[in-house]
Amino acid sequence: QRLHDLSERVAQASGLLSTRVDIARERQNQALLASMDRRAKLQLRLQQTVEGLSVAAIVYYVAGLLGYLAKAGKAGGLRFEPDLVVGLAIPVVALVVIWSLRRARQKLHARDDAKDHES
Repeated sequence: QRLHDLSERVAQASGLLSTRVDIARERQNQALLASMDRRAKLQLRLQQTVEGLSVAAIVYYVAGLLGYLAKAGKAGGLRFEPDLVVGLAIPVVALVVIWSLRRARQKLHARDDAKDHES
């Protein structure tokens, strides 16, 4: 009888210890998931910042090219002001670049969604 009681107590203690280990593991998993979520949000913000800077860089580069073209056109006898051409083109170029980035992002999301549905 004593051996049986001792065996039951050991089984109960083992069960409690197993439960504590499971709870500790769940807490670690929750902390890890929270950390991964924070990292993913930070990475998304960083990516959006880089995209914004890329838009600015592309607009600046294209505006410079348009400036060279406008100066060449004026030197070739066309009657317009290169600065005015560049100034008017900047908003148009910016909108085209932003639209292109959004379209590319939508295509990537659509492709990812299609892959998720295949899995």
